[in-house]
Amino acid sequence: MAAIPHLNPGSTGLAVDTRSLDSLRSRAASDPKAAVREVAKQFESLFMNELMKTMRASTMSSGMLDNGGSQLGTEMLDTQFATKLTGLPGGLSDAIARHLERQMGMSPGPIPVTRSANNTPAPLEATPKPVKLPQVGAAGFVQQHQAAADRAEAQTGIPAAFMVAQAAHETGWGRKEIRHADGAPSFNLFGIKAGANWQGPVAEITTTEYVGGQAQKVVAKFRAYGSYAESFADYAKLMKDSPRYRETVAQAKDASSFAQGLQRAGYATDPAYADKLTRVINTTLRLQRTLT
Repeated sequence: MAAIPHLNPGSTGLAVDTRSLDSLRSRAASDPKAAVREVAKQFESLFMNELMKTMRASTMSSGMLDNGGSQLGTEMLDTQFATKLTGLPGGLSDAIARHLERQMGMSPGPIPVTRSANNTPAPLEATPKPVKLPQVGAAGFVQQHQAAADRAEAQTGIPAAFMVAQAAHETGWGRKEIRHADGAPSFNLFGIKAGANWQGPVAEITTTEYVGGQAQKVVAKFRAYGSYAESFADYAKLMKDSPRYRETVAQAKDASSFAQGLQRAGYATDPAYADKLTRVINTTLRLQRTLT
């Protein structure tokens, strides 16, 4: 029989002791994806061990020769089988890891097909890395608004990528911008409504709001600007000056916390807003790596 790692009888040899848990915590801090994969493998190993126990119980009956030693040997053998079956490509641990990554906002969303997104200020062919369809439109959107987002980051401390991603989410990567009745752009990238204190121009459109979790079509007035740069500047002012979003800005450490903070503050009525925005932020970060 192959050498069997040290195990406590009845245990799986997984992260059930303090040293293993400390190791996982350390790995999670330095390499979250590796930690997720390790946790997924451990869940699969637990499942396989329970599966082996169930199979053993259903196929074998106790006899006169059964004793504590034989039972321990059987448990160790089953653990060895479970270990061999754990972590195989396309297995249960892969599915668990993918699910955990999506839940934690670590898995980037799909690159959208946005050939009609806003024009880019410089040819994408000149970027250090090649950009292919369907990335071109989305990458162009990121490239176009990067400078304005960088200025907004300097004012608010919110990562520029988070703001570009939110603009992408609100406008469908530039394909569904808020427009005036005559079709002229409002340059409103963040879906900020024109409240009673807004003294500037407005664009009135039919939009979707969620009331009691149900989507409803309503007519609403939105702020209008003279340029996309003005839109970013107004968004930065809102995030910086409004007590409503102060905690969101302070806790904008990662994609998930930023998106969840916006949803808690009531930025949007869509109950799935945070999950959707988190996926777009991860997509934007991937596009930025392509462009640098």
